[in-house]
Amino acid sequence: MTPISRRAFVAGTSGALVAAGSPVAWGRPPAAAPDDVHGTLLRDAAMVWKRLPGGWQEGPFLGNGFLAAHLYAKPGEGNVLRVMINHSHVQDQRGQWEAAIGYSRLGVGYLTLTFAGTITGVDWRLDLDNAELTGTVTTARGSVRFTVLILSQEDVLLASLEPSAGEEAAAWGFTALPSHTTRTTRVPPDYTANPDPTTGPGFVEQPLHAGGGYTTAWQEVRSGTKRLLAATIAYGHPESTGREQALRTVRSALDGSPARAIARHRDWWHAFYRRSFVSVPDKKVQRFYWIQLYKLACATRSHGPVTPVFGPWFPESGNNWTSIWWNTNVQVTYPVANGSNHRELDAVTPAFAKYHQNLESNVRPELRDGETYALCHPGDWKLRSGPRYVGAPGTSPNDHTGNLTWALHNAWVTYRHHMDDDVLRHVIRPVLTKAVNYYARHLTEGADGRLHLPETRSPEYANAADCTYDLSLLRWGVGALLDSVRRLRSGDPHEKQWRDIRDRLVPYHENENGVMIGDGVPLAESHRHFSHLLWLYPLQEKLDRRTFDHWTSRQERWHGYSYAAASSMETLFGKPEQALRHLRFFLDGNVTDKCAMTPNTMYREGSNFALESSISAGQSLLDMLTQSHGGVVRVFPAVSGTWRDASLQRVRTQGAFLVDASRRGGRTEWIRVESEAGEPLRLRHGIAGAIEVRDERGRPLPYSGRDVISVPLRRGQTALIAPKGSRPTPRPRDVPANGTEPAWGLP
Repeated sequence: MTPISRRAFVAGTSGALVAAGSPVAWGRPPAAAPDDVHGTLLRDAAMVWKRLPGGWQEGPFLGNGFLAAHLYAKPGEGNVLRVMINHSHVQDQRGQWEAAIGYSRLGVGYLTLTFAGTITGVDWRLDLDNAELTGTVTTARGSVRFTVLILSQEDVLLASLEPSAGEEAAAWGFTALPSHTTRTTRVPPDYTANPDPTTGPGFVEQPLHAGGGYTTAWQEVRSGTKRLLAATIAYGHPESTGREQALRTVRSALDGSPARAIARHRDWWHAFYRRSFVSVPDKKVQRFYWIQLYKLACATRSHGPVTPVFGPWFPESGNNWTSIWWNTNVQVTYPVANGSNHRELDAVTPAFAKYHQNLESNVRPELRDGETYALCHPGDWKLRSGPRYVGAPGTSPNDHTGNLTWALHNAWVTYRHHMDDDVLRHVIRPVLTKAVNYYARHLTEGADGRLHLPETRSPEYANAADCTYDLSLLRWGVGALLDSVRRLRSGDPHEKQWRDIRDRLVPYHENENGVMIGDGVPLAESHRHFSHLLWLYPLQEKLDRRTFDHWTSRQERWHGYSYAAASSMETLFGKPEQALRHLRFFLDGNVTDKCAMTPNTMYREGSNFALESSISAGQSLLDMLTQSHGGVVRVFPAVSGTWRDASLQRVRTQGAFLVDASRRGGRTEWIRVESEAGEPLRLRHGIAGAIEVRDERGRPLPYSGRDVISVPLRRGQTALIAPKGSRPTPRPRDVPANGTEPAWGLP
């Protein structure tokens, strides 16, 4: 391409070089101001690569909830850097097959940057605050400085390059991946790949057999030695393959200077992080937590698809998890968005609001009655499963029965963090009613007068009558529906049935080791899934140390999310050292049953890649710092004695409270609680000795209680709780480290 005119570079207000109207570059972000505690913390959390990443589990990643990219080098290609790109909308649309095949996520392809010389070294930094990857690739012939990002609100990848002498010929290319499911399980004999793509100047167009398709487009412009690449993916179904949209998007991205788009991008990410604040002395854990928030924001948005197991980052080598797994993976991925105050990342509740009608198609045709919903796995983000159905208790049990109710618990917990009654009225209650109906129609009355559930399957373990997993979800479901009657002050024709189920549902079957899998089925071997403990966490129905200890006594088959769940369960028992031990075991990369955290904080199970376990471990940290089940907000309920200090700001709890708090020298210094909804505040504050409760203007507020206090806050009102006689100045701080830890990545 013919180089275009070069424009002058000037010094910006921060002192960093910025491109004044340059069509091929943008300025470095200014350094964090001394009083910008978020910026300082995020700068410390940056991921670093001093070694060349060799694949999905090592490379830096970018995304905006839709477009996504991974950067790495393929072993054996000594002078090529790959940028694997994908889009969360890209999937097949052949509903005649089950979702993992017919609605399978499809690989798109990868950009290649081919150098003149063999790569000899890298020095990269993923700046979380600005969601930008910057650095240098050094080769045997020279070097290339680069910055890569995906715009936060536009599906555009931008890569700015500045080659040195010897690498002027470094060139971009693109290789398409086959438009074929990578799943190897239950592939039907009549399955065929989608047609071969067509190629044009700067684009690859991939049609689908089902109509429509997707197009990848890219273009580069140059100014002197500096260059800018823009790339995008557009998806259409059933009419368009997205070609015109993709080409138009790339042209628009390169029309003039990228500075304004970069400014919008940075503003979005800066505002994102500053919605809450968490700091602890263990900087490996602290950095990990902020990387998980970055990852979740890269992977999902409330107006986009629910993220599949591997997120939007399609593994080049393929994966057997080609769609959305609703039996665990979704349910453990999204909770961290609640406490971190990021409702804009909740894609689960909007999915039920928009696509709940598709839930009936998950029920076996002979059982459909217009009043019953279920949710199969795998499925897609529109809640479609293809011709694969939830089993009928007692006749065709499978481990799908509780999927919908558990996913609705996610939506309910999100509702509880915001107290938006429209969500309760129009989404949770109507969908949960039909989910409970599915269970209710199969209940039978036993000789003991109790309601029993015929044989279902405890996920990934065994079939059992009165399966604990399903009983706990049904018990929670009818309780939540009865609560909705009180909350909304509106009756329901099912109310009598809900009360009957609540009052007569059979208790969980137990033996000497505690709660069993179900009637006559004990937990007899190591089990990665905590399905028979769902009543403990996340439903938080009751505490039972005996059952928990029996599960944790056999960890040889545990996977990543097992450690995250065990950590969170220990916080409920008030055992901070044990909770931290489980969390650190996982974060430290220990391998159990061929599963481990990866250097870039992704997660692998054998040769399959995922992200849910890592993100769920972020929730484990929040559970150490705040809890709000049972109508009581608890601050620092399970903080390790090795964490003498901690700092929170705008951490969200159930009841729509925003909590700021400080721990210093092993003691809670102060707590500030803002009420968004005017709900009753009951607070376990943990402050030793006499306390004072004041409003934002320093005036005393009435309260009752001692260890747990009740404070009548109005909507928008704030309470500051502190030791009597103290006058704290609440502000967040990045607390001192209690040791040294390397950065995440490949430092």
